[in-house]
Amino acid sequence: MGSSTARFVPGFRLVRNYRRRYARADLLAGLALVALLVPQGMAYAELAGLPPVTGLYTTVTALLAYAVFGPSHVLVLGPDSALGPLIAAALLPLVGAGGDPTKAVALAGMLALLMGALCVAAGFARLGLLAELLSKPVRIGFLNGIAIVVFVGQLPHLFGFSSDAQGLAAEAGAFGRGVRDGRTVPAALAVGLGTVAVILVLRRLRPGIPGVFVGIALAALVTAGFDLAAHGVAVVGAIPSGVPAPAFPSVGLSDAGTLFLAAAGMAFVALTDTSVLSRSLAAKRGEHSDTNQEIVALGVANIAAGLFQGFPVSASASRTVVAESSGSRTQMTGVIAAVGVLVVLVATAGLGTYLPMAGLAAVIITASLALFDVRSLVWLGRVRRSELALSLGALLGVAVLGVLPGVAVAIALSLGDFVRRAWRPYDAVLGRIEGRKGYHDIDRHPEARQIPGLVLLRFDAPLFFANGNEFSDRVVAAVEDRGEPIRWVIVAAEPITDIDTSAAEALGGLLDELDARGIVLAFAELKGRVKDRLRRYGLYERIGDAHVFPTLGTAIDGYLAATGTVWTDWSDGQP
Repeated sequence: MGSSTARFVPGFRLVRNYRRRYARADLLAGLALVALLVPQGMAYAELAGLPPVTGLYTTVTALLAYAVFGPSHVLVLGPDSALGPLIAAALLPLVGAGGDPTKAVALAGMLALLMGALCVAAGFARLGLLAELLSKPVRIGFLNGIAIVVFVGQLPHLFGFSSDAQGLAAEAGAFGRGVRDGRTVPAALAVGLGTVAVILVLRRLRPGIPGVFVGIALAALVTAGFDLAAHGVAVVGAIPSGVPAPAFPSVGLSDAGTLFLAAAGMAFVALTDTSVLSRSLAAKRGEHSDTNQEIVALGVANIAAGLFQGFPVSASASRTVVAESSGSRTQMTGVIAAVGVLVVLVATAGLGTYLPMAGLAAVIITASLALFDVRSLVWLGRVRRSELALSLGALLGVAVLGVLPGVAVAIALSLGDFVRRAWRPYDAVLGRIEGRKGYHDIDRHPEARQIPGLVLLRFDAPLFFANGNEFSDRVVAAVEDRGEPIRWVIVAAEPITDIDTSAAEALGGLLDELDARGIVLAFAELKGRVKDRLRRYGLYERIGDAHVFPTLGTAIDGYLAATGTVWTDWSDGQP
């Protein structure tokens, strides 16, 4: 088998290198995973506004596809609580509240296909770095916003009634009116709260026990034992037996076009979460993480889900933790878990008649509670309040504008924060400290000595359209603030990794101004790539090769030699 095939289809390598000693651990981990996959898959399908059984179809296809194409040994893909509201928001305008389930399933399949195609294309184009466009604070805020939307949206189901309201404020209002008008079904509420309690208690006290499975199993037993369906408790209903044949979703071209932007937003969110989780796992296990192959595998898993009446998937931290903590050694765990879910589909079609909707709501609510990261918000507030503000902005974007616009808000906030930092970067006038090597920021070290007639300036960012004039202004300000005649300005240019045409124009204006004042502009530690840019712009010749130095020390020596300035450094005469 060629190395390229083994790289893009790691499942072949898994089969070739599989060892018998892995089998027991993978089998036990796979069976433990089934206990979580079945109730979560059905619950997240409900969250996405789809028939619960589609969550099982999605789970099976995602597990098998990732086992073949996924590079991680233990990562688990499947329906995700963060994607559920995004899917529902994308489908609702096309099917309407309470619309045709068949059409909703077809649209969800097309959404998965589009998302999968985008991910595969991004992976082969080696665009894995796109995952880094969402900063950690923005990602925390976005997921916290999703958690709030999910929590509020599931409250009516927990209380035993339904609501067609859309949007956080409308859903909260509809829930309050429903409770006020006496629509609560006490038996459903009792089952739902009991399920929440079981899941949370086991999660806290016995994390090795699959609390979701135990909670939903007890809810089904109570519903069946007391015939709660006859007392107004809504149940999932009969689940179709077997698995669907692969088929391309029947969706009109206009609907597919409408879904494309939603698919792009979901692809961005999913590849970000998947890449972050994959890198974290690889670092923990001492393995290499291939981000681009992860994105390809994510895309293939979504394409497979779309062809089998499924919906978009992402990596799941909770299910991955279950697999890893249960002793999983390879992706054979996912294959075993997929077979287990298939057995459920074939052998337990009547199970849905005893599954209360309030129980599924409880599963989703506990997932939203796990998704909401209070600890990180507190940490951001303690270490950097500006990033806390970013996080809260992303949260409000989801809560106020909706989950799909919230993706755009999150991306805009991340990019805007980057531009803000580069627009007004840190800069420092440098001086020499007695007994310490190097040159240091005089604002932090007022005792630092400056060389007569010379300004040493460090600017900590590339020069581009937003900060080119800012750079020029800071150079001029440093000259004027000195309070003595300045002959040279030396820029410590190591942090300047690029200069675009707008910044080049500003730099040309700076050279004109300094020339008029009789001041030489020199650069130290200028990167070769940046020198090439300056040559293309015609600026390198104006600066002059004699004023471009390999190090700050040689630049200062050049200044002293050219101007005859007398300067005694503490290190003079040292061996």
